[in-house]
Amino acid sequence: MLDVRRLRLLRELAHHGTIAAVAEALAFSPSAVSQQLSVLEREAGVPLLERTGRRVALTPAGLNLVRHAEAVLERLEQASAELAHARRGLAGPLRIGTYPSAARAIVPAALAGLAARHPGLEPMVTEVDPAAVAAALRAGELDVALVHEYDLVPAEPEPGLALTQPVFTEPMYLAAAAAGTVAEHRSSPWIMAPAGTLCHAMTLRACQSAGFTPRVRHHVDDFTTVLALVAVGQGVALVPHLGTVPAPPPGVVLTRLPMYRRTRTAFRAGAAAHPAVAAFTAALHSAVPAELGGGVPQV
Repeated sequence: MLDVRRLRLLRELAHHGTIAAVAEALAFSPSAVSQQLSVLEREAGVPLLERTGRRVALTPAGLNLVRHAEAVLERLEQASAELAHARRGLAGPLRIGTYPSAARAIVPAALAGLAARHPGLEPMVTEVDPAAVAAALRAGELDVALVHEYDLVPAEPEPGLALTQPVFTEPMYLAAAAAGTVAEHRSSPWIMAPAGTLCHAMTLRACQSAGFTPRVRHHVDDFTTVLALVAVGQGVALVPHLGTVPAPPPGVVLTRLPMYRRTRTAFRAGAAAHPAVAAFTAALHSAVPAELGGGVPQV
């Protein structure tokens, strides 16, 4: 009989590419991951990994087993959702991931609505960049998360995960000392999020689409700080609507751009029907300001 926990390790190896990365994602030691994968190979009765020095690759049998593992894990999520429906009332922890501007502007109202309807739930919020959400969900560190995508940085499909339709859509702005276009600031210093984040990729691609590579002066991941730096002449930046709430400081002019950021909720495949996940998604819809597309009835 194949062990589900070991199947999960094999699935993570297919996604992360190295045993060290799997160990870091799941808080195991590399030796423990290697030992468990070796046991899985013995259970399977065929080689699942090809080892070349320090690197490993999945064999055709290993890749095929990963496909079955995805289906098994999705069915387990569906079973968990059905059991949750069978219980009376929602109770217990709900681990929520969110990016900072939504954590400030949307999530508190969503949690208030969730508490009013389901007081037994214990929401636990963690700020996490959307680029890290997939690993956190697959590792079981989160149950549901807010993720965003930009017109220039569309979301890539993630095996083992599911996404809702957009909960809300925000316009993007150029924040500068005066109104203008992105192309007009090819010589200006830029303020960008740290490399590896979706916000960084969005600004980089927007500038490249305008025909230049930005000269980055500051790497800042908080839009309030970004706008404060723009206000004192430290550079220009691209900012989504939630990053401008409640209002930019004096000296900052926002020019609306023909690009948008969309926010969805993400969860493990098979968990869409879980009542706690559905309840949070409904509360989130109700917390979104009407101008961004909120107002969906609660569950």
